[in-house]
Amino acid sequence: MISTRDLSQLPDADGLRRLLQSLAMLDAILCPEWQYRYYSFNAAWAGGEKTGSMRDGCGDDFRAHFGAAGCWLKGFAHESLMSPCRVRPPAVWPGVLDGVPAEFAGCLREPAFAIEATTFCVWRKWGDPAWQTGPVAFPPGHPDPDGSAALLSALDGRPESYRDWAADYYERDVNLAAVAHVHAHRSLTSKVVARLNPELSRESLTADVAEIGYPAS
Repeated sequence: MISTRDLSQLPDADGLRRLLQSLAMLDAILCPEWQYRYYSFNAAWAGGEKTGSMRDGCGDDFRAHFGAAGCWLKGFAHESLMSPCRVRPPAVWPGVLDGVPAEFAGCLREPAFAIEATTFCVWRKWGDPAWQTGPVAFPPGHPDPDGSAALLSALDGRPESYRDWAADYYERDVNLAAVAHVHAHRSLTSKVVARLNPELSRESLTADVAEIGYPAS
């Protein structure tokens, strides 16, 4: 299972970008109402930078930033043992943001990323062989003290993970073959859209495809 204690199953920076675009595209097909979606992606966020995000509607989220240096990702699990709200005044757990390279310093200052609401943070430059974290001393006796295992579980690269989650969240049957097609970042077709949501046309997704930056025929 992916967590800040073991990031070996998390795709590299470019693979994560493609995966988050795919998850955002799947959500756009299954849920036309943007405010109710779990995953979103903005391929033209600012100055050639891109962002992907997840929000569960209950206060937990993660945000990934893709820029010239690579990928920086932070998450917030509000009920985790390492929540900033564990103390007064609230404070990010020691070590979580320590060691963030200078190339990602702008992310720490970006208001949209709400850095004060952080329970875990990871980063990977384009040329790095692995994901990095700060020197965190985790509280003992808990399998997921920062909430990263729960929030990053869908990023394991398996279409079945998304299909099972989406079937439960959206309370509907979700076609695995169509999920696998989008999950693989293959060009979006009318047939795939119809398999996932027969009430939606490929043409109606034009704006979402453009915003997400997903490949389309």
